[in-house]
Amino acid sequence: MNFQEFVDGMGAMTCVVSVEKIKGGRYGDIRIVTGNKSYIESIEKPFSGAEMLTKKFVPNQLYTEYLTRDINFEEYCYQAAVHNKCLHSYAHPDRANVWFNMIFLPVSYKEENIHYCTYTMEINYEASSKRLSNVSGEVASFVLESYLKLRNQKDFTNSMSEVMYDFREMCSADYCGVVTRDQYEDKWSLLAENMSDRMLEVKKDGVMGDDFYELVKSWEQTIAGSNCLIAKNESDMLVIKERNPEWYESLTYSNVKSIVLFPLKNRDNDLLGYMWVINIDPDRALEIKELLELTTDVLASEINNYLLLKRLKTLSSRDMLTGVMNRNEMNNDVERILMESEQKSKSVGVIFTDLNGLKRINDRRGHVAGDKVLVKAAKILNEVVKEDAIYRVGGDEFVVILPGADEEKINKLIEGIRSRNNDYDDVTFAIGGCVAKDMKDINKALSIADEHMYNDKRQFYKERAHIL
Repeated sequence: MNFQEFVDGMGAMTCVVSVEKIKGGRYGDIRIVTGNKSYIESIEKPFSGAEMLTKKFVPNQLYTEYLTRDINFEEYCYQAAVHNKCLHSYAHPDRANVWFNMIFLPVSYKEENIHYCTYTMEINYEASSKRLSNVSGEVASFVLESYLKLRNQKDFTNSMSEVMYDFREMCSADYCGVVTRDQYEDKWSLLAENMSDRMLEVKKDGVMGDDFYELVKSWEQTIAGSNCLIAKNESDMLVIKERNPEWYESLTYSNVKSIVLFPLKNRDNDLLGYMWVINIDPDRALEIKELLELTTDVLASEINNYLLLKRLKTLSSRDMLTGVMNRNEMNNDVERILMESEQKSKSVGVIFTDLNGLKRINDRRGHVAGDKVLVKAAKILNEVVKEDAIYRVGGDEFVVILPGADEEKINKLIEGIRSRNNDYDDVTFAIGGCVAKDMKDINKALSIADEHMYNDKRQFYKERAHIL
């Protein structure tokens, strides 16, 4: 067959791809047989942002000579060439700053175990809403339903968990989850997940422990410039083994047979997190890819808003130096406790602390040294209290408020704080505590704890008057 004459008759950028069919429903080499003038120019005179690994086109060369191995591209070529499917994809791979509108069509001609398809592409610098919305009614309905769930409920994380359940059911999978990244502190956290009973047992076995988030950091490299990673069978999983042996080992230990991984990005292309689905139906891999390509855009938009609001709340409620909550948040929580006291009666424990000698450190060593002492003090309180109940209410004053705490617990915490003083030469707390039997007396408890703290401070300076 004269492939050159065939593609020269195509107006859009088009090439012929050969796929080597091997036993077991797998494929071997995938080559770019030839291309029309506009396709060859896309390699030798590429669009800005769409450059390939080489600028020299050589007929019948492995496609990996032009771009990093992409198992999504391979799957489309295989399905079109071997299984005679007409396929379409509209994607924005990380390796390029453009959108690709791609069509894969089967060619009836074949040579023994070599099958052929055409690959036609159109390059867009901006996403086309018309292309993105060109999906099945079932997918469109699912995306709209997910969007409404996330928008109409107040608890975003619960809503996201419901959406993860819907995704898992839609994909006939064992697991579906989303992790997000705090780009300001470069910390990762699990936003939502849903799993089958089998996967629940696997998770209980500790395969998603503390080192899991270190593996998450390696996912970008594993995706290798594509817009997603779909490993639907043993052959595809070997690609993960080659790129990320540690993650592959973890997946194998968890009996993961297939996985879909999509990065979540905002409009500025900042990485917000990942969505991943475990143990999908391999025969529905392309259908699931289409579903996730559209829905992850919607999810990324909603997650971006959620993370932005969360960041704004942090800025308004947290002390930026020490990371504990600020006075404004303490006042809000005190008001909340007073409102709760009208409905139920329980105790509230309070600890007031003040750093001894901070002014002397600031005067003698400067405010940078003083700030370091404040950070150490907050670290001590966090390590001892182990609850998000610490507030920086002044320059060197911290308060702990614990609804439901009794005197035994408050005294134990005070002892723990004093004990941790010994680990730092420049951190010494003056401490006072109080427990109110009823939350409605929280302001009185704060006043008494403050008074006890000042008595402790006076005693500290009295005992050290001869050396200060």
